[in-house]
Amino acid sequence: MSDNPMLSRSAARRERRLRLGPLSVLSHTAVLVWTVLVAVPILWTFLASVKSEDEIFGDAWSLPAKLRWDNFGRAWEQAHIGQYMLNSVIVVTFSVFGTMLIGSMAAYVLARYPFRGNRPVYFLFVSGLAFPVYLALTPLFFVVQNMGNVPLIGPLIGLNTHAGLVLVYIAYSLPFTIFFLSAFFRTLPTAVAEAAMVDGASHTRVFFQIMLPMARPGIVSITIFNVLGQWNQYQLPLVLLQDRDKWVLTQGIADISTAAGYDQDWSALFAALTLAILPMLVVYTVFQRQIQSGLTAGALK
Repeated sequence: MSDNPMLSRSAARRERRLRLGPLSVLSHTAVLVWTVLVAVPILWTFLASVKSEDEIFGDAWSLPAKLRWDNFGRAWEQAHIGQYMLNSVIVVTFSVFGTMLIGSMAAYVLARYPFRGNRPVYFLFVSGLAFPVYLALTPLFFVVQNMGNVPLIGPLIGLNTHAGLVLVYIAYSLPFTIFFLSAFFRTLPTAVAEAAMVDGASHTRVFFQIMLPMARPGIVSITIFNVLGQWNQYQLPLVLLQDRDKWVLTQGIADISTAAGYDQDWSALFAALTLAILPMLVVYTVFQRQIQSGLTAGALK
């Protein structure tokens, strides 16, 4: 048997492929097709972002005669993509922070503290996964509108406010966050927490200083999922933000493609799409290992 670990792993992969047979071929084919379906539109968008409109509507895959970086300047300034991106960063930052703070505390209690009504409360949270956002748009609009009538804080959390949108994002992100983290918290060992309690640590200190660091892979994974989901959200801000100055990035991109009928600036549109895709692509690339470890940690413990 070879002492070279690379050769050993290669031999193990060949043996596994031979054992799986046709199933291995089908799985690799499915992954290849999925990769093409995802990667090709993104690459085409990046390519179109530095083309002129004549080149975009000419040969789709031809290289541009000249890299037109001014497309990004028009998208950033004339289409106000810079302001919309800043609005998105503000909203997503606060909503993800609120989601993770509330969701992690709720998931920890539901996973580690047995009490009467624990399961009904858990299933009440998780039932939110069964309701698509489109089902509640009309009542949600009136709920947020009525929130604007609350004394003192109403103007801050009603319609056309980023704070109101943040609260809605948190509410819609909590079901999956609690579902994911509660399962993860159940896999963590209890000995360390019990030892800290014996030494006099409070429940709050045990949670923030012991359990959260131990749950870091799961926390990072669900945080990235929430960032991606909230950054790409379009339907909720479309209903809750009518003030153009408060728009988020997805609304601004949609406005470029619809504001001028058939005279829209397609080059600026693809440049704006590129600006929207790149931050999330970088985030996922940087935290890819943490996401994978978070998804598999619960199964391995």
